[in-house]
Amino acid sequence: MAGADESVTLRVAKAIPSDVGHGRARVPFNNDLDLKPGDIIEISGENKTAAVVWRCRPEDANLGVIRIDGIIRKNAGVSLGDRVDVRKVEVKKCERLVLSPVMAKQQKVRFGPGIEGFARRGLNKRPVVAGDRIFIPGMTLFAEALPFAIVSTRPKGIVQVAPETEIVIKEEILDEEEDAAGHQIAYEDIGGLGNQLQKVREMIELPLKHPILFRRLGIDPPKGVLLHGPPGTGKTMIAKAVASETNAHFTSINGPEIISKYYGESEKQLREIFDDATQNAPAIIFIDELDSIAPKREDVTG
Repeated sequence: MAGADESVTLRVAKAIPSDVGHGRARVPFNNDLDLKPGDIIEISGENKTAAVVWRCRPEDANLGVIRIDGIIRKNAGVSLGDRVDVRKVEVKKCERLVLSPVMAKQQKVRFGPGIEGFARRGLNKRPVVAGDRIFIPGMTLFAEALPFAIVSTRPKGIVQVAPETEIVIKEEILDEEEDAAGHQIAYEDIGGLGNQLQKVREMIELPLKHPILFRRLGIDPPKGVLLHGPPGTGKTMIAKAVASETNAHFTSINGPEIISKYYGESEKQLREIFDDATQNAPAIIFIDELDSIAPKREDVTG
């Protein structure tokens, strides 16, 4: 039997698509934690969060990985490839759970009657921790999953939602721009671009997460990456996902919008954007339609 404080260290890997948004963790059972499906585990990275144990895929059994989705990774303060400490925990039933939607400040939301019961059914048996962000299965806004912040729980600590849990959903929103753990694009949100995403991660994520390693090796990391392809193929999503997974400040520039007919005005706007990125480092600047900013010299007007 596992001791109360016994833990194992596992490497973070991408979640199975069907697990995204459901608070699940796929872990191997060939360790000293005496785990079984349905158990609750505490996941410790930079922060601590919790998840429900599900059986890992057979090919993962001896790899020492834990498969968790982007929102659990965000709650734990880790990204793909990081290592987390995992331990089995006994949790109390959640008596009261207070939630607040995370969305843009200018947006408003009003929930209809019965929303608490819908949330209770969607979150039944889910472990929750105050300060975490969660999705309620089936609850969307403009066809996108609506994230919620866990404002408070009673009792405190890791608790499990039950049919008797009192759920309070506030209509006061938490501004997603001020919420570093708000709804952001995760690697699981991008389909069909595995090879491209892996290359971009190697060129951007590694230098951002391990700058000391590059300095020791005397290697200059890439200053920029050129993504090219037809509109709608996922270029912006890749950039946003890397920024989200690395906790980098993200700025998106639409090239034609900053082009000015006045001499030097375009350069001034670009300098301001790069100055802002410097002040909010680490940062990723995504420039869409780059050819409008850097055309042929004879075509330059701004």
